[in-house]
Amino acid sequence: MESAGLNTATEAQVVYKISRKEKMKRHWNKYALVYIFLVPILIHFSIFQLFPILFSFYLTFTNWPVIGEPEFIGLKNWLGLLHDPLAWKAIGNTIMFSIYYIVPTMAVGLILALLINSGKKGTGFFKAVFFLPVVTSFVVVSGIWAWIFKGTDDGFVNMLLHAIGIEPQLFLSDSDQALIVLAGLSIFKVCGSTMIYYYAGLQSMPHELYEAAKIDGAGPWKTFWKITFPLLLPIHFYVAIVTTIGSFQIFDSAFLLTSGGPSNSTITIVYYLYQEGFTSLRLGYASVLAYVLFFIIFVISLIQKKYMGKEVSYK
Repeated sequence: MESAGLNTATEAQVVYKISRKEKMKRHWNKYALVYIFLVPILIHFSIFQLFPILFSFYLTFTNWPVIGEPEFIGLKNWLGLLHDPLAWKAIGNTIMFSIYYIVPTMAVGLILALLINSGKKGTGFFKAVFFLPVVTSFVVVSGIWAWIFKGTDDGFVNMLLHAIGIEPQLFLSDSDQALIVLAGLSIFKVCGSTMIYYYAGLQSMPHELYEAAKIDGAGPWKTFWKITFPLLLPIHFYVAIVTTIGSFQIFDSAFLLTSGGPSNSTITIVYYLYQEGFTSLRLGYASVLAYVLFFIIFVISLIQKKYMGKEVSYK
């Protein structure tokens, strides 16, 4: 009896192994092409994404001026950050830039989307005009912006201010105004893409809700606050995430227009990272700044997800 039981168990194991092998063979035959196409993608991801992430984390514990081998120094780079006033200045400037940039970008994008969604004549033309800065080179837009806000009498805005009796402003040469001017440049450059996001959300809304609101006697303002704005919550969330990441990664305008000045008033965390990594060749410390940037964006994104990442029903 006992021998018969063992034989039965052995036969069951053999059948299980055979069936498992057969299942794997069928699975491979079915998805072989998928795996073949995934291999180059995985190789690319491993070389250009995963390896740099892991290597940069290793660099945070080293002193590596590019030439020679990295020297392991433990937590000195991380502890050095705590006593680096310029790093904290850069973080503070980046946070202030985000405050100047995120909400206005979302507001301007929503207003533009509402305008082109009105269905009035010429909205297609204005859609292209509003989106034009997005596809224009940042260098070109920055050059135009620098002329508009030139801190001399021949600057465009200063000429307008002079015409109404206001003294010329320094703008990019003023430590109190420069960061706001850079935020204005980014808003001008990006609001066209924000407009498209909101326009897509407005186009997906069911017209029955607006018809019902009209029957109930709701005006345009009440309809906007009770129907349009709440139902755009997924778009608000997405745009908030995108603009937040963009604001904390700001580099182009500070590099092209102010070089972090005047008096380090426009130095941002990415610009400071660039200086430390590619000018001072302190790649270990620059990697620490990169991870600090990642942690800040990660925490803010979690907060935004908690309060804005909710599902919306159109029923």
